[in-house]
Amino acid sequence: MRKLLLFFLLPVQMVFAQTELTLDECYTLARENYPSLKQSGLLTEISALKSENIKTSYLPKINLSGQATYQSDVVKIDIPIPNITVPSVAKDQYKIYLDFQQNIWDGGITGAQKQLEEVVLKTGLSQLETELYQLRDKVNQAWFTAFLAKQSISVIKTQVEVLEERIKTVESGVKNGVTEKSNLEVLVAEKISAGQQISEFESGYEATLKVLSILTGKEITASVKLIQAEPELQASDPLSRPELALFDNQIQQLNASSGLLKKQRNPKVFGFGQAGYGRPGLNMLNDKFDTYYLVGLGASWNVFDWNKTKRDRQIIEHQKNIVKSQLETFGQNISILLEQQMASVLKLQKLIGSDAEIIALRESVAKRSASKLDNGEINSADYTTDLNAATLAKLKLETHKIQLQEAIIKYNTIKGK
Repeated sequence: MRKLLLFFLLPVQMVFAQTELTLDECYTLARENYPSLKQSGLLTEISALKSENIKTSYLPKINLSGQATYQSDVVKIDIPIPNITVPSVAKDQYKIYLDFQQNIWDGGITGAQKQLEEVVLKTGLSQLETELYQLRDKVNQAWFTAFLAKQSISVIKTQVEVLEERIKTVESGVKNGVTEKSNLEVLVAEKISAGQQISEFESGYEATLKVLSILTGKEITASVKLIQAEPELQASDPLSRPELALFDNQIQQLNASSGLLKKQRNPKVFGFGQAGYGRPGLNMLNDKFDTYYLVGLGASWNVFDWNKTKRDRQIIEHQKNIVKSQLETFGQNISILLEQQMASVLKLQKLIGSDAEIIALRESVAKRSASKLDNGEINSADYTTDLNAATLAKLKLETHKIQLQEAIIKYNTIKGK
């Protein structure tokens, strides 16, 4: 039974060990794992609460108040009237009452506040998107560092295989007394040196995978295969950076703020009332506790505010011009970055074109050196020099290929793709 269970578990473990990971998946995981992403829900919830508060402006405002007073004098009628006793008002007075006010027309302030709050939310979310987009640079750096280390390990392992084959040949020569032992020692030392390089690259690879693990929140081990598809340069596509939406929302927010200031100058109409119980009531000559109420209709209009609103709106216009200048500066900086990145792409394409020719020449020299070493025409030091030159040429090619992929993706990232 235990063997049967292990038989079914084994394929699952193998599938897990052969997990593949792409750069786009890293982007998605890094975004989902980024702590600031939680702000999105919080910003939305805050905005919803503020919107609910704004809606209450058209609900009745009710206040319960009360007071007890003693005054030094009261209204008296000292004129004697035959057969009539004029009551006097007590100096101690008491009342408890409800005040209420109902907005009938607030000049459009509530609608302007709702519009402003909607744009404030968009601005906050755009700011968060801008921050999240910057994660791509960190992911790109870690990804291509790991990818380059992996490819370098592969190239050096190929060199080790060549050295092992050559060591076998030289060992045979040493045993037969036709090759000096120093030639063998040079090759063995070179193999050990290559092994050290592999160890260094493996350590760097593992360290970079740990960085990716932190960014993505997913444990990425050496068993995970990194898949890198050939990226396409999107030079003709329009710019679509999240900063563009941020600048646009900032301008919309300023426009909404200016609109709100304008609405605050509009006339306002409201209803009001009061209901209470006290001594005296509305009849000041009744010295008994009594209930009372009053209702009315009111209006207010800030006819002249000494140009305060005008100056505030001028300030907002200046702020809009600042945002527009920031947008122009951003566009200029992006254009410079794109030109620089395009130059890097073209340079690497040219280097890759000549790398293949260099490799062919270096491999040809290394093969001739191997033949000369076998025939005793050169020593192992000369051979390893030529072999290392061929390996270095291959490393340069792989490095340039990965750098080209990184340059293209960086170009697309700068464009917002």
